[in-house]
Amino acid sequence: MSVEGTWDLAIATPIGRMKAVMELRRRDGVLTGTARGADEEVPLHEVALDGGRLTWKQSITKPLRLNLAFDVTVDGDTLKGTSKAGRLPASKVTGERQTAPEHRS
Repeated sequence: MSVEGTWDLAIATPIGRMKAVMELRRRDGVLTGTARGADEEVPLHEVALDGGRLTWKQSITKPLRLNLAFDVTVDGDTLKGTSKAGRLPASKVTGERQTAPEHRS
């Protein structure tokens, strides 16, 4: 399964709906990525794909300083799951892939 590409994410947080754009790429067999939202761009850490389950961690500073852990299920060009920040309740995450990477043979 390929998860590379550009994803539009919506996160239903206790302080309102947040939007982010996530870029996933595979470099030397390792998934890497960045997320942009709330006027900042942050790297993704510990990106892992296990079957259709995608997990990653990221730290943000806007609107609050938080360390987030994402756990989503990917189904084709859509994903859904949760984002958790410490002891706060989990937030629902949904997403759609804007673009998939070009496949070269």
